[in-house]
This record gives sequence, C-alpha cells and structure tokens, in this order.
Amino acid sequence: MLIFNYNSKKELKANIGKKLNFTETSVFGNEYKSNGVLVGSNRPHLTSNSGREFFAEVTLKNNLIVKVN
Repeated sequence: MLIFNYNSKKELKANIGKKLNFTETSVFGNEYKSNGVLVGSNRPHLTSNSGREFFAEVTLKNNLIVKVN
C-alpha cells in the first residue's frame, strides 16, 4: 500500500490536477502507475507523517490526480 503524504483526505482532494506526493512501501516492487487507480493511506502512528489517518483510492491520468475516493 502506498503512503499518501498529505495531512488529510481533504488536503489530498485539494490537489486534484497535480502530481501525487507519495511514498512506496512495497518490498515486491513499485505499486505506483501513471494511469489507473491506486490505493493508499496516511498512517501517522506508523510513519513519521503528520495529520489524520485516512485511506483513499486515487485515480491518476498521465501522472496527475483526477479523482479521490
């Protein structure tokens, strides 16, 4: 699962149209893809990220965020 480097899901949604700020966590290879749906979270108690805990599905097109669920 990717770690989204945003303080809240609201902040992530405010970045629609921009590149995704994320951290790869998989030891089996990169999960990031420039087109498609990515699943990730912000887990501040497990990482050094600040903010709220949230999970999200992010749709990307040409490396830009087009939708956040």
